[in-house]
Amino acid sequence: MSFQSSFNPHSEQAQQRREAMLARIAQLRALEDRAAQASAKSKPVFDKRGQLLPRERIGLLLDPGAPFLPLCSLAGFLQDCKDPEKSVPGGGVVAGIGFINGVRCMVVASDSGIEAGAIQPRGLEKILRVQAIALEQKLPFVHLVESAGANLTKYQVEGFVLGGALFRNLARLSAAGLPVITVQHGSGTAGGAYMPGLSDVVIMVRGRSRAFLAGPPLLMAATGEVATEEELGGAEMHTGVSGLGEYLAEDDREALGIARQVLGQLDWLSRAPTPAPPPLHEADDLLALMPPHHREPVDMREVLLRITDASDILEFKPLYGAATVCAQARIGGHAVGLISNNGPIDVAGANKATHFIQWMCQLGHPLIYLQNTTGYMVGKESEQAGMIKHGSKMIQAVTNATVPQITIQCGASFGAGNYGMCGRGYAPRFLFSWPNARTAVMGGEQAARTMRIVAEAGLARKGIAPDALQMQAQFDQIVHVFESQADAFYTSGLVLDDGVIDPRDTRAVLSFCLDTCAEAAARQPRPMQFGVARM
Repeated sequence: MSFQSSFNPHSEQAQQRREAMLARIAQLRALEDRAAQASAKSKPVFDKRGQLLPRERIGLLLDPGAPFLPLCSLAGFLQDCKDPEKSVPGGGVVAGIGFINGVRCMVVASDSGIEAGAIQPRGLEKILRVQAIALEQKLPFVHLVESAGANLTKYQVEGFVLGGALFRNLARLSAAGLPVITVQHGSGTAGGAYMPGLSDVVIMVRGRSRAFLAGPPLLMAATGEVATEEELGGAEMHTGVSGLGEYLAEDDREALGIARQVLGQLDWLSRAPTPAPPPLHEADDLLALMPPHHREPVDMREVLLRITDASDILEFKPLYGAATVCAQARIGGHAVGLISNNGPIDVAGANKATHFIQWMCQLGHPLIYLQNTTGYMVGKESEQAGMIKHGSKMIQAVTNATVPQITIQCGASFGAGNYGMCGRGYAPRFLFSWPNARTAVMGGEQAARTMRIVAEAGLARKGIAPDALQMQAQFDQIVHVFESQADAFYTSGLVLDDGVIDPRDTRAVLSFCLDTCAEAAARQPRPMQFGVARM
């Protein structure tokens, strides 16, 4: 018997939830616009130099009308700057998956309109993340470079040391048979010079491209030698003398046109999208389904009906471990297994999920996790029933699953439930959050209550009466810390997801990611023992 929707999108509760979700989406869009506007302030300078802004470059590079999936757009939010009204997200990098001359590619651009494209700490994490996605999904890596390099005013030695992985990943991509193509729009100094140095094809712009290990000031300070930027690392020198560049363009537009030609010659056309019947229920309902907090129950099967082809789902063991929802369906024509939560994960739910994950691996169907759980069930009865060992079996299954796994954090993601539902630490192919999502080891009030009990017990052992005002102040502080760090925008700023999405876009995002995974499975690059060396 199939599940029938009983959700009333016109109820007062639904309307309140809808307004709360729309407010969060408006905040998300404002933050994304903040980064674009901050970059656009440099437009007069770019116009004077005859250059395009980073987002204009991406717009010209990509196929008109083709889908583009932005990644990690909130990276860095509330990290360097703690003021939510002034913090500029993005990490100084624009990244996403799009189509260039019909080829699905990972596209990364220095946001050189902000701090001259200097790499920010979370921007480095963002680049490393999208490189990992490109490697796993067998995507060509297209890099639009114009960067002042590391921001020396915010220098941290760990950023320098760990930043080496950026160049290691370029070598790994090339060795895996995945083309690394760089358009050098501006400067690349010191470590930044290794971006074109570790690329398979480099396109440079006359009069604008620069790539050198030491610029004129550092060269003068280190050796006393005097040289111009063009002599050290200009586009004409590198395309005509050093051989670092393959193509010399007259301006940004021509450089991007050459990049499109290079991609078109790969003969890596993507498969045509599979026609799929839309859901029977409106995606707009997803705005009104989820409460702004995790205290109200939600039947996640209602979500499933609004993201699956023809709203046709086949529930797996619906009467056993009912708080854990497992179902088979299709999304964008792809057969998938879906796992979600209508409450904590109990012993039966953990066993059911383990069985289902292994069943999907046998079928070869990707797994979609829709997180909305306060974690694994606790209590005497649960412990005696073996919650630890059964929860561990589920985590084992998630860890060792042989099919692509994609996670959407729809609501609560607390405790080990984050692990068992394929959180970031379990390397899903993609992980996105809804604006209302909350991620924490536990709820703020629960954490504060636990700490109060522990503190009061400690004082009692010493024969000291607790100070009510002091205990309340500590309680409030703990709640604030937990709640502020659990917020989806904060965790996205830490690059703990691949971006925050509008719930209404969930089906489109999942379809795009499933297409990407299917294309990766079908693609057979020619791996080598080495990356393409520059000659």
